[in-house]
Amino acid sequence: MMNMSIGCAVLSVSDTRTLETDTSGALAEVRLRALGHACVARVVVPDSVEAIVAQLERWRDDPEVDVVVTTGGTGMTARDVTPDAVARLGTKRVEGFGELFRWLSFEEIGSSTVQSRADAWLCGRVLVFVLPGSTGAVRLAFDRILDEQLNPNHKPCNFVALLPRIRGEAP
Repeated sequence: MMNMSIGCAVLSVSDTRTLETDTSGALAEVRLRALGHACVARVVVPDSVEAIVAQLERWRDDPEVDVVVTTGGTGMTARDVTPDAVARLGTKRVEGFGELFRWLSFEEIGSSTVQSRADAWLCGRVLVFVLPGSTGAVRLAFDRILDEQLNPNHKPCNFVALLPRIRGEAP
């Protein structure tokens, strides 16, 4: 049984929320800690490609951060730019994440799930999960995907066990 804690950060993208009113980011932090991981930072930035990219670049280059969970900015409006910002830094897309999220979300919200641009990318050595800003979406992502994929004991494979190879620390 592997016991491997990773460093995580939570980035909430919103023009209206603060750390005090950001329930989705708070939920993501609670869920990451419940998995035994360190939440080394939690930040709220405005719906701006530049602000999102700047924060993600800091965390991409921070050796304490292995995983970033973003909340918000995944819709279809002009201000919803989180997936676009993450894609600028992305080195490999985790194709199945958004597909699986929308498939699972369909069970709860029906065809409205097509409006979500939930996504995941490897940005250098850091995994970035792009979640919608509702607490329901964060809960769904953790309950049905991230609780398993961020658990080092989940079989047959998980992201935590893969991180050393991503960083080039193991063959």
